[in-house]
Amino acid sequence: MKTRFNSYDIISGVAELQRLVGYRVNQIYDIDNKTYLFRLHGGSSTEKVTLLLESGTRFHTTGFEWPKNVAPSGFSMKLRKHLKNKRLEQISQLGGDRIIDFQFGTADAAYHVLLELYDRGNVILTDYEQTILYILRPHTEGESVRFAVREKYPINRAKKESTELSEEAIRNIIASSKPGEHLRRVLMPILDCGPVVIEHILLEQGLQNHAVNVSAEDVMEKEKEQTEEESSRTQKSKKKNKNRNQQVNTVAVKSFDVEADLPNLMKAIKSAYDIIELAKNKNCKGFIIQVKEEKPTEGDKVEHFYRNVEFHPYLFTQYKDQPFTEFPTFMEAVDEFFSTQESQKIDMKTLQQEREALKKLSNVKKDHSKRLEELNKVQDLDKRKAELITCNQSLVDKAILAIQSAIASQLSWPDIQELVKEAQANGDVVASTIKQLKLEINHISLLLSDPYGASDSENEDDKEESIVIDVDLALSAWANARRYYDLKRSAAQKEKKTIDASQKALKSAERKTQQTLKEVRTISNIAKARKVFWFEKFYWFVSSENYLVIGGRDAQQNELIVKRYMRPKDIYVHADIQGASSVIIRNTTGGDIPPKTLLEAGTMAISYSVAWDAKVVTNAYWVNSDQVSKTAPTGEYLGTGSFMIRGKKNFLPSCHLIMGLSLLFKLEDSFIERHQGERKIRSTDDDIDEQGVQETEVTYPILDDISEANDVSEGATNGFPNTEVKVEHDTGRITVKSQLSTDNQETPVVEKMPEKLVEDEEIAIIEAGPSRKKTQVLNKKKNKEKGRNDKTEVEKTQANSGEAEPNASNKLKRGQKGKLKKMKLKYKDQDEEERKIRMMILSSSGKDKLPANDEKEDEKAIALKKGPNVDKTGESVPKNQIDIDENDDTPIGVDADLLDSLTGQPLEDDELLFAIPVVAPYQALQQYKFKVKLTPGTGKRGKAAKVAINMFSKDKACNNREKDLLKSIKEEALARNIPGKVKISAPQLQKFRK
Repeated sequence: MKTRFNSYDIISGVAELQRLVGYRVNQIYDIDNKTYLFRLHGGSSTEKVTLLLESGTRFHTTGFEWPKNVAPSGFSMKLRKHLKNKRLEQISQLGGDRIIDFQFGTADAAYHVLLELYDRGNVILTDYEQTILYILRPHTEGESVRFAVREKYPINRAKKESTELSEEAIRNIIASSKPGEHLRRVLMPILDCGPVVIEHILLEQGLQNHAVNVSAEDVMEKEKEQTEEESSRTQKSKKKNKNRNQQVNTVAVKSFDVEADLPNLMKAIKSAYDIIELAKNKNCKGFIIQVKEEKPTEGDKVEHFYRNVEFHPYLFTQYKDQPFTEFPTFMEAVDEFFSTQESQKIDMKTLQQEREALKKLSNVKKDHSKRLEELNKVQDLDKRKAELITCNQSLVDKAILAIQSAIASQLSWPDIQELVKEAQANGDVVASTIKQLKLEINHISLLLSDPYGASDSENEDDKEESIVIDVDLALSAWANARRYYDLKRSAAQKEKKTIDASQKALKSAERKTQQTLKEVRTISNIAKARKVFWFEKFYWFVSSENYLVIGGRDAQQNELIVKRYMRPKDIYVHADIQGASSVIIRNTTGGDIPPKTLLEAGTMAISYSVAWDAKVVTNAYWVNSDQVSKTAPTGEYLGTGSFMIRGKKNFLPSCHLIMGLSLLFKLEDSFIERHQGERKIRSTDDDIDEQGVQETEVTYPILDDISEANDVSEGATNGFPNTEVKVEHDTGRITVKSQLSTDNQETPVVEKMPEKLVEDEEIAIIEAGPSRKKTQVLNKKKNKEKGRNDKTEVEKTQANSGEAEPNASNKLKRGQKGKLKKMKLKYKDQDEEERKIRMMILSSSGKDKLPANDEKEDEKAIALKKGPNVDKTGESVPKNQIDIDENDDTPIGVDADLLDSLTGQPLEDDELLFAIPVVAPYQALQQYKFKVKLTPGTGKRGKAAKVAINMFSKDKACNNREKDLLKSIKEEALARNIPGKVKISAPQLQKFRK
C-alpha cells in the first residue's frame, strides 16, 4: 500500500496549493510529533483552509477534523511565534528534489518551512537567510553537512531539476548501463517523475519488460530470477493471510534493441515530460486505486469490500482495469485516502475476524467428516478381520493350539519364540502365519488372507491383500470372529451417535459463527460511528444538572483547560491538597451554578489528588473565572499549571471520596427530545400542595461521620419552626424537611450550597511542582476591634442559651433527656464561632460572612504543589485574567446541545449510536441505568473496569443493542479515568466477579 508522496505527487500538490498564496496563518496545531496543522484564512474573504504537513509522508489541505495534541509541542510554539498572522507568500519545490518550501512573510521578515518527504523526513523552520531556527530531527550527513539550529540549510544540496534529453544522450545512457538492467531502472535517475509514471509510459509503448545490454543467456537467467521472485512474494502473501489471490504471472524478459526500440523509448520519454508539464500548469483530478476484497459469507450471497491502496493525480494505464474512485482535485483524494485509513483498518480487522470465524466453522465440519470417515474405516476393517478368521478357521485353531501347547509345556516365552522361528524356517504352514507373539496380553498376531480370493490370478494386484489380525488365545477361531463382529456393531452404533452429536455440534457452531459475524460487523459499525469528543482527553463528567465538568490530568492539562477552555461565567474549582486537579464547570446558561453541581465538581477535584490513596476527606473551593490569573506577584513567576487566585474563595462542605463508573449513550438525533430534562436543576419551589403548604426535602452530602450528622441535626432546627431534621446513621446522610405557609416568602431551606467565605483581600497562588505542599495563610484586616466585639457577642449568646436550657429540658419528651445530656457533654468546648460555621453550612445562621479573627498585615499566599512540569518563562496578562486563545476551535456554546444527546437512562426503543464510559462523583450517577460505586481500595483499575462492564452486560435490563455497545468499548477507555487503586461496590457483585 502506498504510504507517502512520490515525485509526481509533489509536482501536482505544489501546483494545486498555489491558490493558498496570499492566505494568512491563523493558528498552528500538532497532531503528533510528525504532523502539523496550519489554519489559514483568506485576506479579504472569510474562507478558512487547513493545511496538513507530515514529515516524510505528505502535505495536503484537509476538511476532516483531526485530533490535536492536548498541549502544543515546543515545535508548534516556535512555529506560532514566528508564523502567526504571517502571509503565505510562496510554495515551491526545491529543484527536482522531494523538498517543499513554504515561505511566510517577505524580505527580512520572511520565514521558511521546509518539508522533506524522503528517507525519514524532516520539518525545518528557517529565517530569510535560510538559518535554521528550529528543526524537527537534527542530524548530520557526512562530515560537512549538519542539520541543526543556527546552521545554514544547504539549499544548493537539493537535486537539480532534470532537462529534456536528446536521442544521442539516451543512446549513451543505455550503452553505459549494466548488462541485464531493466529499462525502468535506467530511466529512474534521468526522469523526475517517480516509478509510477515511468511504468505508465513504458506500458503505453510496449516496453514494460525490456532490459538493456542482455544476451540470450542473460534473458533466460532473468526470467528464472523473475519467476523465483514472484513465487517468493506469493508464498509470503499466503503466510501473512492477505488473501490477495495473487498469481505468478511470469512474462518473458526482452532485450532492448537500440535501433528498433529507441524511437518508441523517445516517445515514452516525451510522454513523461508532457505529463509533468500538465501537472505543473493544471489542477489535476484525484484517483484512489482500490483492491476488491471478497467478504466471507455463508450461502450463495457474495459481498465485497474495497480497500484503498494507492492515490494518484492521474489515472495511469496500469490501474485502468482496477477499481478506483475519482475526486475533483488531487488534494481531496489524498485527504480522503489518509483520513479513512483508520476506518479501513477497522474494516480489514473485521474482515479478518469474519474469515477466522468461518474458518473455525469449516474446521468443525472437516473434523466431523474425518471422524465419520475413520469410523467407517474401522467398521470395514473389523468386518474384514472377522471374515478372514472365518475363512481360515482351521489354520487359526491350529495356531492357537500350538501356542497353548507350548505354554502348557511350561516353556519360557523366549523358548516359545525360538520354537516358532525354527518351525517357520522348516516351512511349517501354521508357524508361517504367526507374525508376533503378544503373550503378555495372551494374544498372537496372524497374517491371514482370503484362501478363496484371486489366488489363481496372474496379476499380483488382483490378489487379496493379507492382513495382520490379533487373535485371543483364550478363544476359539469362531469366538475371535464373533469378537470382531461385535466390534464392528459397536463402531456402527458409535457412528450413529457421532452423527447425531455432530449434527447438533454443527448447528451450534453455525449459530455461534453467525452470532460472531453479526457481533463483529456491529462492533465495526459502532467503532466507525464513535466520535471522540474534545473533552474526553481530560477528566470529565456531566453533572446531575447537565453541566459539563472537566479537570486536568497533570500540570500541562491544568494550564490548558484554564487558558483555552475556561470562559466568562465558568467556575474554577480546586482544593488545597497535593495533586488536586484544576476543575472547570462549563457554564453555558450564564446563570448561577447550582450548589449540587458545585459539590460534585469539588468531589472530582479532591478525588484526583493524593487524598484518594491517603483516604483523606477535605474541602474544595470555587471561584469565578475572572479571579484566576497568570499574573505573578512582583519578583516571582508562575510555572506550568500555576495560577493566581485573587479575592474570596468559596469553600464547599467536606467531599467524600465516592466516585462511580457508568455509561453515557449517544442518542440518534430524533430520540433526543424524549430525554429532555433528565438532568436538570431541581427547585424547591416546584412542589406546592393545594392547601398552600410547602414541604421541601433537601438531602445533604455525606458528612465525615455520624457525629457530624448529629451536629447538623441539632443546629438545623434552631430558629426554624416546623422543621424536621432526619439523620440516617447507616449512610451518614441528612434530610431536612420544612413546612411553611405560602404567605411566608422566606424559605429556610438550603437553596445554595453552603459556603465558607474568606476575606476579600485574600490572594492564593496555585503552583505546580513535584515537592510537598506548604500552606501559609496571611490575611489583611481592617478592623481589629471586630474580633473583640464578636467575643463579647459570643459570651452573651452563651449566657442566654445557658438560661434557656432548663426551660427547654422540662418540655423534653421521653428519651430525649439522655440525648441532650450527651450533646451538652460533646459541645461543651464549642465556641460561638464554630457554632456559626456549622450553622452556615446549613444556611440557617443568616450570616453572609465569617467574622474575621486573624490579625496579620501580610498578603496571603497559598502554594500548592501538583506536578513535575515547571515552565521557566512567566506570563503576564492584563486585568489579572487568563489569556484566552481566540483562534482555538473548541466548540463554544454548544455544550448543552451535545450533552442533551447523551443519556445515562436509555429507553428500550431508543436508537443508540455508541456508549462512552464515564467516571464521576457517585451522586451525579444516581439516575443512570448502569453504575457501580468506586471508593479507595487495593484493587487494580483495569480489573475493576472489567468486572463493571461484565456486570452491566449480564444485567437483565441490558438489551441486545446495549450489549453490542458494551462490547465495542476498549478496555483502556474504561479504566482511564478511575482515580487510582479502587474498591468496587454494587449489588450481587460477587456473582459477577466469578
